[in-house]
Amino acid sequence: MSTPLPLRIRRGLRLPRTLWLLPPLAVLGLVFFFPLYELVQQSLSGGAAHYLRVLHAPIFLSALGHTLQIGLLSTLGCLLLGGVLAVLLAFVPFPGSSLLSRFIDAFLAYPSFLIALSLTFIYGAAGLVNASLMQLLHTSVPPLNFLYTTTGVVLAETTFYTPFVLRLLLAAFGTIERAQIEVAQSLGASPWQVLREIIAPAALPALLAGGSLTLMLTLNEFGIIFYLGAKGVITLPMLIYGKAIQEFDYAQASVIAVVSIVLSLALYALYRLSFNRLQRDHALPL
Repeated sequence: MSTPLPLRIRRGLRLPRTLWLLPPLAVLGLVFFFPLYELVQQSLSGGAAHYLRVLHAPIFLSALGHTLQIGLLSTLGCLLLGGVLAVLLAFVPFPGSSLLSRFIDAFLAYPSFLIALSLTFIYGAAGLVNASLMQLLHTSVPPLNFLYTTTGVVLAETTFYTPFVLRLLLAAFGTIERAQIEVAQSLGASPWQVLREIIAPAALPALLAGGSLTLMLTLNEFGIIFYLGAKGVITLPMLIYGKAIQEFDYAQASVIAVVSIVLSLALYALYRLSFNRLQRDHALPL
């Protein structure tokens, strides 16, 4: 019996596995590795002395401090708010909890600048809250001015990135057996004991994964700060934008960008380690 033609064609077109890697490697090289190589080359154009000069500049140190401060505070806010919401949604059912969970899923698709614009409409100098307070207090000066400071940026980033932590926590809580909680309660365990002995161990890997992911994203956030117009808040992404677009100093911008990439890769490695542990311990298809 003769071999079917399609099968013979497939056998005749069989290629070594290494050749199948060439097309994706070519695409990655063109759109990722080559621009990264050019960026590193540009940053090294001035030699080690240029690197040291940029890294010791007061404006860089100030931007690095602002970046770490905003990233850490925003991540802490996301962990606290996401933890409270996750416990309520998973273990304290209330009317509308499923609708709220679906809304959070949809919230992940929103661009970050919409959060900045929404907060501006509410808490901005001409926003709803300030307009109402100015009318109530009979003043021409907006009483609230926190939105254009570090506090406003942290509030906006916490609002936007909390769902990233929340989804990981809800997935981890979904693996906890309800019978385990019921047995603990029947034996006289208080809610705080249940939270500490049963819920917290399950939440720890998700908190590590969500925290490292959120910290990586907040350290690189540009849209929220740009659209808020927080001129006194200069972070590394804002500094790169200023040096490259406004001052056309590509060498200095490249050095700062390389530093940002190194920070992001370190946090991404931490995220992957926490994420893999979460999958291994709970067998989650995240």
